[in-house]
Amino acid sequence: MSSSSDLRQTLKDTLATQRFGVLATHGQGQSYGSLVAFAETGDLKQLVFATQRETRKFLNLMSEPSVALVIDSRSNSDSDLKNAVAVTALGPAHEAAGGERERLARVYLAKHPGLAEFIGSPEMAVCSVQVEDYVVARFDEVTRLRP
Repeated sequence: MSSSSDLRQTLKDTLATQRFGVLATHGQGQSYGSLVAFAETGDLKQLVFATQRETRKFLNLMSEPSVALVIDSRSNSDSDLKNAVAVTALGPAHEAAGGERERLARVYLAKHPGLAEFIGSPEMAVCSVQVEDYVVARFDEVTRLRP
């Protein structure tokens, strides 16, 4: 069993080195998964993504804010079975506005500078997942961590 500090470091490393995750939302009686570019705040309490307001994922999270964002370190090789880490962030998501939007947009663009035009569009929502729990999974170990 890994120590809490080792698990926290694994979490930080995984979030820092990965750029994309799968966002799971739910709406109209159906679950929905979307690939999103994400960024993490330094305290790991928020994960940030951007999306157009007309997308299914945005409409889903507006009606049902509880989401899961899955981020993993796999490389599509056989070694992934024992070495890959999967992180599931659980919590409510919302569209950021005003000063919070500006702050989170800076966090997002620090990780994804090539998306400045995308995030600057008036049709784009900057969204935040308020992480309540992280589930960190490795080959033979699953642990929950609070940010």
